[in-house]
Amino acid sequence: MQEAELHDLSDDADYAASQLQGSASFFRSGSSKRSSSSESDGAEIVYSKDNVTIHPTQYASERISGRLRLIKQGSSLFMTWIPYKGQRSNPRLSEKDKSLYTIRAVPFTDVRSIRRHTPTLGWQYIIVVLSSGLAFPPLYFYNGGVREFLATIKQHAFLVRSADDANVFLVNDFQDPLQRTLSSLELPMAVSVANGPSTSVSDSEPPSNENQEKADGGNFDGRSATSQYNGRHRPKIHDPARDLSIQVLEKFSLVTKFARDTTSQLFRESHGDGFGSNDRRHHNQSPLDYPHKESSDEQKVPDEIPVPSDPLEKTRCRKQYHGEEAVTNVGTFELIDCKEFDKLALVWGKPRQPPLGSEEWATFLDSEGRIMDSKALRKRIFYGGIEHSLRKEVWTFLLGYHAYDSTSAEREYLVSIKKSEYETVKQQWQSISPEQAKKFTKFRERKGLIEKDVVRTDRSLSFYDGDDNSNVYLLRDILLTYSFYNFDLGYCQGMSDLLSPILFVMEDEAESFWCFVALMERLGPNFNRDQNGMHTQLFAISKLVELLDSPLHNYFKQNDCLNYFFCFRWVLIQFKREFEYEKTMKLWEVLWTHYLSEHLHLYVCVAILKRYRNKIMGEQMDFDTLLKFINELSGQIDLDATLRDAEALCICAGENGAASIPPGTPPSLPIDSGLLYPQQDDVL
Repeated sequence: MQEAELHDLSDDADYAASQLQGSASFFRSGSSKRSSSSESDGAEIVYSKDNVTIHPTQYASERISGRLRLIKQGSSLFMTWIPYKGQRSNPRLSEKDKSLYTIRAVPFTDVRSIRRHTPTLGWQYIIVVLSSGLAFPPLYFYNGGVREFLATIKQHAFLVRSADDANVFLVNDFQDPLQRTLSSLELPMAVSVANGPSTSVSDSEPPSNENQEKADGGNFDGRSATSQYNGRHRPKIHDPARDLSIQVLEKFSLVTKFARDTTSQLFRESHGDGFGSNDRRHHNQSPLDYPHKESSDEQKVPDEIPVPSDPLEKTRCRKQYHGEEAVTNVGTFELIDCKEFDKLALVWGKPRQPPLGSEEWATFLDSEGRIMDSKALRKRIFYGGIEHSLRKEVWTFLLGYHAYDSTSAEREYLVSIKKSEYETVKQQWQSISPEQAKKFTKFRERKGLIEKDVVRTDRSLSFYDGDDNSNVYLLRDILLTYSFYNFDLGYCQGMSDLLSPILFVMEDEAESFWCFVALMERLGPNFNRDQNGMHTQLFAISKLVELLDSPLHNYFKQNDCLNYFFCFRWVLIQFKREFEYEKTMKLWEVLWTHYLSEHLHLYVCVAILKRYRNKIMGEQMDFDTLLKFINELSGQIDLDATLRDAEALCICAGENGAASIPPGTPPSLPIDSGLLYPQQDDVL
C-alpha cells in the first residue's frame, strides 16, 4: 500500500515549526553515511527520522517533536525516540515533562507488532506494541517515512504483515499459527487496547539537537527506560457504537479479559516458556475459550501470605504524638496516632464537615451577588459539599457556567441569552425532516444511540422512572443538541451518565445543557475516539501508585496489571457507577472545586486501591480476579474515608505527584484553541 500524499498543512503552527527542525534523513545498509555514523562501541544508526512527534494531549501546543532512530548493535536492533531540547512549545511543557515520553534503546526482541495508520487527512502514524501488551504513544511522521521505517526493520529483523489486518506488521512472529494479532480485538462493542505505564522513566534531560547523534548511539545493552504509554487501535467502521469505542461500559469485563488474554497469548507464542505463573494456568486455552473465574477458588492462596507493608504507613506511624502538626502549602494538619484509626486510613487530613447551607452561602456574596472569596468557598465545599437545595445555584459556578465575580444581574442576563442560543442549536436537529434523515446517516446513528441509552439511565430514580417520563425526553433532547453543538465529538456512551445528575439538580433544560457543555470542556477528551484522554489518566494513575505505594505497583507489574484498565470505568464517568446517587453528586462537587488539585479524581483512584491493597495482594489477585473485585466494589466504598485518604495522598505526593501527571491531562481546561476533538478516519 502506498503512503498517502501529504496535504497542505502550512496553516498548522506546530507543523510550520517542525519544518525549522530540518528535513528527514534515513540511512540504508549500503550507504556510506551509515558507516560514518557508527559508534565506537559497535552501535550503528541504520535509520534516522526528524520531526517524528508525540501528541500527549489533543492540543497542538503540547506536541513534542523528536528524532526517531533504528540502531543496530551486533545482531540486535534497537529503537529510540529522543525529544528535541529547547524546542519552542507551550511553557507548561518542561524538559522533564518531555523526558517522560523518551524512548531509549528498546530492543526489537521486546516488540510484538507495529500498526500503521494512514488517515485520509493529516499525518501518518504508527503504534509500537510490546510483547507484554504495552504500547508506546502514537508516533506521528510529519514528513512521511513510515514505509522506509518498516523497510529498514525488515532488513534487520523478521517482519511480516498480519493476514488479518494489512496495516499490522508482526515482529519476530515465527509461529503465529492462528494469526492472533492485536487487530483481532477490533470487534463490535470492544476496545482494542494494549496499554500500560512504564516502571522506569528516565529523569535525565533529553539531549540537544547537536548532541543527539552521540547520545542516541550510546550504550545499547537491551535495557530501556521508557515511558510506556497507552495505545489503542481505531475501529474500521463508522457505526458510532464502534467508532467511539465507549461500549466498554457495557462489555467492560469481556473486553478487558479478551484484550489481556490475546496479548498474553501473543507473548507466549513469542517467548515459549518464559511467561509468568498467571499465564501458565491458561497456556492451552484459546482467548475465546477463556474460563470464568471459578478456577480462582482452586488456586486461592492461603490468607497468611505476607503482604508488603504500606510505605506511607511506616512514615506516618513514626509520628505518634498528639498536637504535632505538619505545615503544607494548603494548610496545617494535625498528626494523630495512627492506632486510633483504621490501619488503612491515613493520619492527616481534616475531617469532613456538614454541607454548605443557605445562610452560610449568603456570607460569601456581596450586595450585588458577587462571590467575594472564591478560594474560601471552594475550600468549604471541598470539606463539606453542598446542601441539595443549594446545588442548583452553586454548581453553575463550580462548572464554570457562571463566573465567580459576576453579579446577580449579569447572571440573569446571561441565562436569557444562553436560553436563546440553546433553542437555536436545538432547532437545527428538530428541523430535519424524515426525508432528510434518510440521507443523514450520522444523525440517524447518533439519535438511535442516544435514544437507546437514555431509557436505561438512572431509571430507578423517581425523577427518571416510569413510561413516557418527560425528564427522559429532556435527557434525549439535550444530548442530541450537544451532538450538534459539538459535532466533532458528537455523542458517546457514558455521556448520559454525566448529564443525568446535572439535569436532576438544575431541573431546567437550557441551563442543564450549558452546565453539561462546561463539564465536557474538561471531560470531553475522555470520549475521543483515540482515547488519548483516558490513556493519559491511566498512565498518571500508574505513576502515582508507583510514587505512593511501590510494593503495590510492583505487584501489579508482576501480575500483568500495569495497564490499570480496571480503573477505566472510575475515570471515564467520574465514579458514577461506584456510589449512590447522592454520594456521587457530593463527590463531583468536591472534585469540581479543584481545591487541592485539578486531578484529585486520580488520587481518589489511588486511595481506593490502597484501601484494598492487603486484600488484593494477600489473595494474589490476577488481572481478571482484580477486575471482577473492582467492579463488585460498586456501592461498598466509604466516600468520606476515601476523600480523606485522597486528600492526604495528594499532600504526600506534592510536587512529585503533580510532575507525574502529563500536562493537559483531563480535566485540565484547554490551553489553546487547537483542534480539541481529532476524529480522523483511517484508510485501511
